[in-house]
Amino acid sequence: MQRWMHAAACTWRGLLAAWRSEVAFREETVVLVLAIPAAFLLASDPWRRAALIGVTLLVIIVELINTAIEKLCDRVTTEQDAQIARVKDMGSAAVGLSILFAAALWLMALAQALMGLG
Repeated sequence: MQRWMHAAACTWRGLLAAWRSEVAFREETVVLVLAIPAAFLLASDPWRRAALIGVTLLVIIVELINTAIEKLCDRVTTEQDAQIARVKDMGSAAVGLSILFAAALWLMALAQALMGLG
């Protein structure tokens, strides 16, 4: 139980750090807060709701990992380095792809709702 409490405290500190330092994290969190009720409006099936909320949460998870990578890279060196630039670009690509995946899922759900299928 002690280990779980420590892990929960670390999680909370990480979320607060991301909230304070990353505009993208704050924006994506706002999108998640809006996505929760929107998922209930767009999808009647619990699994579809979970998928819509889950894919939005996935964007935040990937953003947290990308932010951690960027912060670590900046800690290693502040000088321009081609390899570190590639690592940061890959993290950014992961965020971008997760956003495209989320957008595609939300657009499909919206289309189904508008056609009366969802």
